[in-house]
Amino acid sequence: MPHSTTAPTLGVGMVGYAFMGAAHSQGWRTVARAFDLPLTPVMAAVCGRDPEAVAAAAGRLGWAAAETDWRALIAREDVQLVDICTPGDSHAEIAIAALEAGKHVLCEKPLANNEAEAQAMVEAARAARDRGQVAMVGFNYRRVPALAHARRLIAEGRLGSLRHLRATYLQDWGTDPAGPLVWRMRKEKAGSGALGDLGAHVVDLAQYLTGEPITGVSAQVETFIRRRPLPGDPERTGEVTVDDAALFTGRLASGALASFEVSRLAAGRKNALTIEVNGAEGSLSFDLERLNELEFHDHTLPAAEAGFRRILVTEPDHPYLEGWWPPGHGLGYEHTFTHQARDLVRAIAEGGRPAPGFAEGLQVQRVLAAVEESARNDSVFTPVPLPARDEQGE
Repeated sequence: MPHSTTAPTLGVGMVGYAFMGAAHSQGWRTVARAFDLPLTPVMAAVCGRDPEAVAAAAGRLGWAAAETDWRALIAREDVQLVDICTPGDSHAEIAIAALEAGKHVLCEKPLANNEAEAQAMVEAARAARDRGQVAMVGFNYRRVPALAHARRLIAEGRLGSLRHLRATYLQDWGTDPAGPLVWRMRKEKAGSGALGDLGAHVVDLAQYLTGEPITGVSAQVETFIRRRPLPGDPERTGEVTVDDAALFTGRLASGALASFEVSRLAAGRKNALTIEVNGAEGSLSFDLERLNELEFHDHTLPAAEAGFRRILVTEPDHPYLEGWWPPGHGLGYEHTFTHQARDLVRAIAEGGRPAPGFAEGLQVQRVLAAVEESARNDSVFTPVPLPARDEQGE
C-alpha cells in the first residue's frame, strides 16, 4: 500500500553512485510506493567526485541534486540520513562525520576495512544513539523473504538443536588474467578480496539465521592471479594485494560446525550464494539463484513421507510480501534494497534499533580478521572475540 503524502519527510543523501549506489537508489525510489511508512523518504542529493558523472547519475537514478564533496552533502539541511555506498576505505570517515553531524547512517557492507575502524564506528553509533540517531549496515540478503522466513523457522525451533551450517558464495568475474586491477583488488581500498566482498555476506547470514555468533575459525586464502593490467594502461601491471578465494571452517556458540567457501574465480558461477542449516529435527536449504524458494525438511515426520519440500515464499504472510504481488509472483534481487529501506525508515520513525546495527557489522569484521589471522598461521584454529556488553546496546 503506498504511503500517505501527508507523512513527514526523511531527506536522504547518498555518497557513491556506482553498482551499490544504483541498487540503493532503487530501494529509495520504490519503498514508499510499496509499503505504508511513517516517514516519506525524499532523495535529496547524491555525491561523487566527478561533477559531470554525478550530475548524470542524479538524473538517471532519481536524485534531486548532486554534490562533489561528501562533507557538503552531510551539511545539507535537507539531508537527515546519509547512505554510504563507497569503497570500504572511506566508510569510517564518512559515517563518523555524519553521525557527529546529527544524521542517521546506512553504510554498505563490510562495515569497514579493518576491526579498528569498525570499532570506532560502533563507538560513534553508540554516542549517536543517545541523541536519537540510528546506524545500520547494508547486509541486503537478510531482506530476501525466503531467508527471513528461514530465520523465523529456526527461531521457532523447527530445526531443533543445530548441528551443521554450510555456505558458499561464488562468482567468476575475476577469472580472466587480463581483467584490470580494479579497486576491489587493492587492499588499501577494499580491505580484503573475496573474503570481505563475499565472505562478509555469508558470515552475516550464518549468524543472522542461527542467532549465534561464530566463535572461532580455521582458514586458507589464496590469490591465484597475482598481477593484473592497470586500469587505462594495459601495457603495465600492478600487484593484486587481496585474496581471490577463501575457504574456512568454523564453530558456532552452540557447538554446531560451519563451513564457508567464497571465490571470485569460480568459472561459470555468476552470483551463486547457497546456505544450508541442519538440525536435530530438520534442515533448511537456500539458493540465491532460486531466491523465491526455500527447501525445508521436517525430520520429525515418518521416514516414508519425509524429505525436502519446496516452500514458494510468495504468500502475503511471508516476510515483506504484504507490499507486493499476489501469491506465486516472484520477487528479485532489487527488492532486497526496498525492504532494507523499509526497515530503516520504520526504525528511525519508531526510535528502534535497526538490524543489523554497527555492532553486528563489527562482529562480522572480527570473524573476517580471524580468518586472515588463521590463514597467515597455517590454518591454526583462531578464536573470534565475542561482543562486549556495551556493544550490545549500540
